[in-house]
Amino acid sequence: MGIKLNLSRKDKIFFIVFLIIYIVVAVLNYKHVGKLEGVGQRWIIGIGISENITLRLNPLTVIMSWAIMVFLMLSAVKFKKNLRIIPSRFQAFFEYILSFIYEIVEDSIPRKELVKPVFYISATLFLFIVISNILGGFPGIQVVPTDEGIKISLFQDTWFSPTADINTNATYAVMVLILSHAFAIKVKGFWRWFKSFFEPNPLMFPMNVIGELAKPISHSLRLFGNIAGGGILVLILSYMTKYIFIPVILWGFFGLFVGVIQALVFSMLAIAYISAQIE
Repeated sequence: MGIKLNLSRKDKIFFIVFLIIYIVVAVLNYKHVGKLEGVGQRWIIGIGISENITLRLNPLTVIMSWAIMVFLMLSAVKFKKNLRIIPSRFQAFFEYILSFIYEIVEDSIPRKELVKPVFYISATLFLFIVISNILGGFPGIQVVPTDEGIKISLFQDTWFSPTADINTNATYAVMVLILSHAFAIKVKGFWRWFKSFFEPNPLMFPMNVIGELAKPISHSLRLFGNIAGGGILVLILSYMTKYIFIPVILWGFFGLFVGVIQALVFSMLAIAYISAQIE
């Protein structure tokens, strides 16, 4: 039984224009593909705060993070202004995603008064991370350090994904850890929460502390490894094929499929960690 893909006229025009631009740029870049440099490296600048303290910053992480936040805010405003009883495709798409996450939170969180706060946290994390990951599935502008200095490439790599920076993932993972314990203190009270570190007996205190500290480490490294590792793999394979045919398939797989799955996993783990603390 065959599967028929129904595309609107606008969709067909978009794909045709995209393929034309992609092929033209690929042909033009074919003869100018140099040696592969800067794999796994990041554009880092140092900002001196004092004589002994220097702040290291990835400009692309900041730029792309703010671009995603602005996009999400504009999308939220558009979503609110265009709410209809008979939803449009845009409204139905957002409602499906938010309803899916809300049902998971409702089933996981035992305290009903905390369902909405946890939903806001998990939904925000999912939307930001999924857009960040999907950026890794579309050709764009990339900046990498080389022996000659900073190199700006067009359509030879994907847009930079903020989740390919371990600092972004670690920040969100630590935030989830802090929020989970904040909810636990609110539900259990401080002393009951504190005594939980000594259960089932006081000898388990070091292990319980190590277990909690390990959560943000595994939480952040899982996402970082999949997104950053996938990006490096795509870059190497794309270089071997001179950026003509395979990149589109690989960018689609790692950016769309793997990106959505990893965003869902990160959000579900956040819900699970909070739920475990308040039970």
